[in-house]
Amino acid sequence: MTRQRRIGMTIHVLTASGAIAGLVALQNVVDGNIRAGLIWLIVCQVLDGIDGPIARRYGASEHASTIDGHVLDLVVDYVTCVVVPAVLLVQTHLVPRSTTMAIAGLILLTGALWFAKTDQETEDSWFNGFPAGWNIVIPSFLILHASQRTVTILTLFFCALQMTNVQFPHIMKAPAMRKLTLFFTVLYFGSFIWLSVRYPNGPQWARTMLVVTPAYLGLLVIWRTWFPHRKILGKSVTAK
Repeated sequence: MTRQRRIGMTIHVLTASGAIAGLVALQNVVDGNIRAGLIWLIVCQVLDGIDGPIARRYGASEHASTIDGHVLDLVVDYVTCVVVPAVLLVQTHLVPRSTTMAIAGLILLTGALWFAKTDQETEDSWFNGFPAGWNIVIPSFLILHASQRTVTILTLFFCALQMTNVQFPHIMKAPAMRKLTLFFTVLYFGSFIWLSVRYPNGPQWARTMLVVTPAYLGLLVIWRTWFPHRKILGKSVTAK
């Protein structure tokens, strides 16, 4: 085995290790250790965020081609972004008991269909449909102490959005409005991490950021999907 192949396989193992972190998160959620479960979901996000750039930097797909890195990433993401958050929703009673399994099942169903889409992403790095970010959405509901009615309505809304071509930005790759998007994203994740570590407590300013950033992204989604050719303050949402 060449050195480059060893490096490539090591990177694939790094990606696959996200499933182990997801398992630890799942076990903590099932055991009622919600704070630990939230923290391990953050570990999953960190692993998901770093493996792609490292894989591209060292050419993992070329040098360890017996493993399809894209498929591997999708498998791990389905576990950490869909399955574990769905169980979190069930265990923390975020929706009425009478509808819990139906809504959790709908998350799993629409999430699986979204991950199998052949047109997941546009050439300029926008996702077609809500990109199954349940690992952010459901913990945010929990941290914000959202009402069961609010959680139910928004969950059904996002499930439906997964089956559409409403476009959501790839936070790290979409060039349009990238600097502002990254700014809001950093504020969001900083607040998200802090509130997860402090759960169920935490400062109000951090909770506010969990609302402000999604509101910004919502406006960006509307702009891109329904008014893609309209410039605002000289900025274009279709910039490359």
